[in-house]
Amino acid sequence: MSYQHQYIDGTRIHFPLGKVVCIGRNYAEHAKELNNPVPTEPLLFIKPGSCVVGLEGGFSIPGDRGSVHYEAEIAVLIGKPLSRTPNEEEVLDAISGIAPSLDLTLRDVQSKLKEKGHPWEVAKSFDGACVLAPFVPGDAIADLRDIGIRLSINGEVRQDGSSSEMIFPIIPVIQEMAGHFNLQPGDVILTGTPAGVGPLNKGDELVLELVGHSSFASQVL
Repeated sequence: MSYQHQYIDGTRIHFPLGKVVCIGRNYAEHAKELNNPVPTEPLLFIKPGSCVVGLEGGFSIPGDRGSVHYEAEIAVLIGKPLSRTPNEEEVLDAISGIAPSLDLTLRDVQSKLKEKGHPWEVAKSFDGACVLAPFVPGDAIADLRDIGIRLSINGEVRQDGSSSEMIFPIIPVIQEMAGHFNLQPGDVILTGTPAGVGPLNKGDELVLELVGHSSFASQVL
């Protein structure tokens, strides 16, 4: 499913998908569970828009490249241009939608690349590596500092976190990103994952929630 089939408040998003700008290790407990240092400044990376697929109807994962890990994240859709260091009001005005999402990682591939000191884009940016649920309007979220994100797999809650636990909150993260990369309408921000990441398997049944705002069932095909 392409990004054009995602919905915001019942209408199709009218602009094409841009880039996906991500922050890694934005929850201290997640950094610790992978034996990574807790960052003192934002760790940013980019996924291409071509790696995005829709959550609804199920999604596929690679079957020949080792373990594929799920990482549930709060996704933010950018609806207006942002550049340099926008103020808080400009960032809030540019937030068009918010959704639960999955940042998928080829964990075995990533580990081998990190051991060699190599870039690990191929572990994070493969086709299907960003799974997006439909967005709710940005103004439907009263407090960006307290958004719940929850992932259940086969009836068991695996991740249950909140934006209140982020090392770098959503608004400062977007300000930091805009200081490095011009953000354009159709860009998506992934804001980090709480602890509890693990492998996905074909046939897994998922429920991905933006707690109190949206909930979606899906399956690994």
